[in-house]
Amino acid sequence: MAFHDDLALDEQLDALDPLRHLMHQPESDDTERDLDAPSSSVLSVLPKQSRSIQNETLHLSFAHPHAHDPNEPPPIAIKLAVDASPGCGGIAWPAGEILSSYLVKRGPTYVQGRTIIELGSGTGLVGLVAGTLAGRAKDERAKVWITDQAPLLDIMRQNVRANALEANVAVAELNWGSLIPPEIPAPDLILAADCVYFEPAFPLLVQTLRDLVDRNAESETEVLFCYKKRRKADKRFFGMLKKSFSWTEVMDDPDRETSNREAITLLRLIRRRPLAGSRRDDHEEEARRRI
Repeated sequence: MAFHDDLALDEQLDALDPLRHLMHQPESDDTERDLDAPSSSVLSVLPKQSRSIQNETLHLSFAHPHAHDPNEPPPIAIKLAVDASPGCGGIAWPAGEILSSYLVKRGPTYVQGRTIIELGSGTGLVGLVAGTLAGRAKDERAKVWITDQAPLLDIMRQNVRANALEANVAVAELNWGSLIPPEIPAPDLILAADCVYFEPAFPLLVQTLRDLVDRNAESETEVLFCYKKRRKADKRFFGMLKKSFSWTEVMDDPDRETSNREAITLLRLIRRRPLAGSRRDDHEEEARRRI
């Protein structure tokens, strides 16, 4: 596939000329940095953005695949407060809308009976859609957790209340690279959209994905990862990710061609299972001690 080919080509060029990225200086902040020894303290402050969006409300609608069929349920309508004051996570991002649309097209049965955790929720959009589907499934076992850093918890709680989803959606603080809080259960489904944007967070996000998937010893955890390509430096994330996960592009998304034209790709991540006592196990344990 194009996504895999692009990443593989970049790796081949790096192998032939390790210094090729130093041949010119990028116009943006696309600079490569060494992220091999991360610290969770790098996430203490969210990347700031212009305060042009403050205390606004969006009304988003996600239709089912056969919206004109009278037997289909009505579209899912989400009332979403957005505010850039606490950081870039406080607004709606395109990959989040793509992942939300995919969940709606899969329908309520897709979330039925599942424990779902959204990473880097920001406003909570994807988790709110999943929670609405859980409510339509009328399944008390289904539970959604939307998670992010402390500055974004208030806007997530506000959006949960605005959509009357208190029974289906819980809000929790989760800092990537830190220990998973005990109140967050082992997930059956992990959702992540537009989480690849802040280079120092790349290894921390990979660590948290590993930790969450490995908590579920009873079954295989599904991971849906929606990614918008913005910078060449983002390939560093996938270079780190491939040590712990493989991935495939989600092919049953009816919006796939449109999304790809906008440089958005929906992936399904699959955990690579190292042998007990392998060097990879030792390396991950050492990384955990450093964090």
